[in-house]
Amino acid sequence: MQIGLVGLGKMGGNMRERLRNAGHEVVGYDTNPELSDVKNLVELADRLAAPRAVWVMVPAGSATQRVIDQLASVLKPGDVVIDGGNSRWTDDEKHAEELGKRGIGFVDAGVSGGVWGLEHGYALMVGGEQEHVERLKPVFDALKPEGPYGFVHAGKVGAGHFSKMVHNGIEYAMMQAYAEGWELLEKVDSVDNVREVFRSWQQGTVIRSWLLDLAVNALDEDQHLDKLRGYAEDSGEGRWTVEAAIDNAVPLPAITASLFARFASRQDDSPQMKMIAALRNQFGGHAVEAAKK
Repeated sequence: MQIGLVGLGKMGGNMRERLRNAGHEVVGYDTNPELSDVKNLVELADRLAAPRAVWVMVPAGSATQRVIDQLASVLKPGDVVIDGGNSRWTDDEKHAEELGKRGIGFVDAGVSGGVWGLEHGYALMVGGEQEHVERLKPVFDALKPEGPYGFVHAGKVGAGHFSKMVHNGIEYAMMQAYAEGWELLEKVDSVDNVREVFRSWQQGTVIRSWLLDLAVNALDEDQHLDKLRGYAEDSGEGRWTVEAAIDNAVPLPAITASLFARFASRQDDSPQMKMIAALRNQFGGHAVEAAKK
C-alpha cells in the first residue's frame, strides 16, 4: 500500500522504516531535507496515487494544525488524513469537520511504543469512520506488534486520542508508584541492593511490567540515579486526563496525584512546603530550616 508520512522524527522515522520493511511504499516529508523524500507537501501528494492516505506525525497543537491546513489544500475528495501525534481529542473533531467539508476523511490514531516501536511494534488506538479504518488496515497491521493484540478501533473520531490520553494518565500513575517505592527502598539502611530488589520483581510478581523492565535498565546504567536531577516534565496528556475526569465527574486520585507530583518536581524550594513547615512550627514547635542564601 502507498502512504504519505509527514514528520520523520524519532517516532515518524522509525514508523517509515517499519512500514517499508513490511513492503509498503512510504513517501516521507520532513522540514529537515536530509530526512525527507520530497521537497514539500505538494510533491508528496503528487507522488501518491488517488485515493491518497497521509499520516501526520508532528507535535500536537499548532504544528499539527498547520499541516492539516496545508494538506486540506493539496489533497482531493476521497483522500484520508491520519493524525498519529498526541493531539487532544477535541482537536480531532475540529480537524474532521474541516477536512470533511472538502470531502477528505480523517482518522485519529493514538500511538504507543516510543523508540522501541521499530523493533517491537506500536500499540494503536484508532478513531474514525469504519470505511476509513478498514481502508487503512494494512498499514495498521504492519505497525502493530505481532499477534492478536495491539490494535483497536476504539470508536468515532476522537476516540483514538482519548484512549491514548487515558493510557498516558495510567502511565503517569504507574511510574509514580515505582518512583515512590524506589525512593523508600533507597532511604532505609536495611536494604543495600535496591537495584537487585527491582530486578527480582521482574518475574513472578503482580507488579511486573515493561515499565519495571525499563526501570531496571535505568538502574543498570546509573545505580542510584545520581546523574539525574529530580525534574520531570509533563507532555499534556496527564492534564487532559484530569480535566476529562472533572468534566465527567470520575474520581482519579492516583493519576491526579502523579500529575501534581511532577509539578512539585520543578520547585527547588516548594512554596507549599514553606507553609507546611511554618504551620508545623506554630502548632507543634517543630524545627524549621532557614532558606538558602
